[in-house]
Amino acid sequence: MLLYTHPACLAHDPGAGHPECTARLEAVLNALRSAYPQLPWREAPRATREALLRVHTRELVANLLDTPFEGRLRLDEDTAMSTASPEATLRAAGAGIAAVDAVIAGESRHAFCAVRPPGHHSTGALAMGFCLFNAVAVAAAHAVHAHGLQRVVIADFDVHHGNGSQDIFAREPRVMYASSHQMPLYPNTGLASEHGMGNLANAPLAPGAGSEAFRHAWREQLLPRIEAFRPQLVLVSAGFDGHHLDPLADLVLEAGDYRWISAELAALAGRHAGGRLVSLLEGGYSLAALRACSVAHLEGLGAKNKTVSE
Repeated sequence: MLLYTHPACLAHDPGAGHPECTARLEAVLNALRSAYPQLPWREAPRATREALLRVHTRELVANLLDTPFEGRLRLDEDTAMSTASPEATLRAAGAGIAAVDAVIAGESRHAFCAVRPPGHHSTGALAMGFCLFNAVAVAAAHAVHAHGLQRVVIADFDVHHGNGSQDIFAREPRVMYASSHQMPLYPNTGLASEHGMGNLANAPLAPGAGSEAFRHAWREQLLPRIEAFRPQLVLVSAGFDGHHLDPLADLVLEAGDYRWISAELAALAGRHAGGRLVSLLEGGYSLAALRACSVAHLEGLGAKNKTVSE
């Protein structure tokens, strides 16, 4: 297991009182370093413009990287940049690229990218929903175009549907997008009827849904679809905002549910992808839940939890 992060990801500041705050990543980093002190950390490189342009328009890349401003630049009602944000989002996307390179090179079977800002709401042309560049989409496109993979899956268990990831790959048969998410809830996409070219699988969950509904959706709907796709690489949009403590949604999941789905995805990667799995942090806005769920996620992926074992 390899872990990727960068100090720049702590400096991104969308504004006072914003739920997507630096403390989120601090909670994850502190929890993982305590639970898994033996795991190696790597510094995330910057993504190149070439890599970003595989999934984003030139206009969006230029707007996020080249627009001069002072203080804060508001992109929409929920999404804003500080002067540190371009570096942060370049490092977040670069972490996914480096992790894909590492698992494909056989340096590790699994990698987790503890980065922010999140990315799965950003479409090819629009940054939105707290997200700037879509890091998991950049990683998927890198796997396809730089490594020649023909079957890459993005498994997304964030409580919000990853409309950006779906939008980017809806007409790209080499990438499958599979998501469970609360509905109704922002961004109000991800109907079960949205199939793309047969490469989209959506399992909406009603407000108040808990472990049973979440596990049923994955066991009966999403995992079989991914299994049939036989992915050569599994990418995970790891959002932990379905936890019952999260203030922005209404699912009632436990840390154990994230341990379970992580183990299921790791096993699937073992059957079809030589074990190759890369996970990137997405949402999650309760610090207590972030700590518990990030530790559970890595435990599900096979990391030995020193806090528990010792």
